[in-house]
Amino acid sequence: MRLRDRFIPRERSLGSVETYEVIESYPDDKYLPSYLVLARHGTDAYHVLFAVDVQEGNVRIVTAYRPSSDEWQPDLKTRRKDE
Repeated sequence: MRLRDRFIPRERSLGSVETYEVIESYPDDKYLPSYLVLARHGTDAYHVLFAVDVQEGNVRIVTAYRPSSDEWQPDLKTRRKDE
């Protein structure tokens, strides 16, 4: 049931390109440089993690999810610090 609630269609991720805002970058990620992006579609906000394969000229969606208020500040761009 949680997976169904977390599901974000690929078309929605790709259709929200105009709203993308890079909030974290991981240039030394294990396989490819990657970027965590805040995206918005209507009133829905979600994060998309992209891996960038510059040599092959493509971008891969690694995962997409709705950020939890337990882990993220209300701006959805800033991680909460462990207290």
